[in-house]
Amino acid sequence: MEPLEKMECEACRVGAPLVTGEEIEDFLAQLPDWEIGSVDGVDRIERVFAFKDFAEALAFANRVGAIAERASHHPRICVEWGQVAVAWWSHEAGGLHRNDFILAKKTDEAFDL
Repeated sequence: MEPLEKMECEACRVGAPLVTGEEIEDFLAQLPDWEIGSVDGVDRIERVFAFKDFAEALAFANRVGAIAERASHHPRICVEWGQVAVAWWSHEAGGLHRNDFILAKKTDEAFDL
């Protein structure tokens, strides 16, 4: 499988194919700090990032927001003192799409800045 950092997002739509269990395993191998969660029966990929203070957490959340805007694909971002929780899923497709894993990788890259 191609590395996530080399993949590009594609336009997502209602009925777009969700990732398979095998694809999830392959993608998670490239995203070791992320987990699969579910809310109201809809799977999402989630991670909590730690920071030394609120200002750093907020700056990171803004970087993730910029990534989301460029991709026109928007995660759940929860900012608290010293941490940011990020969850990606494809609203239109109703679960996990390849784009969610690509954007999780971009989120990791934004954290490593």
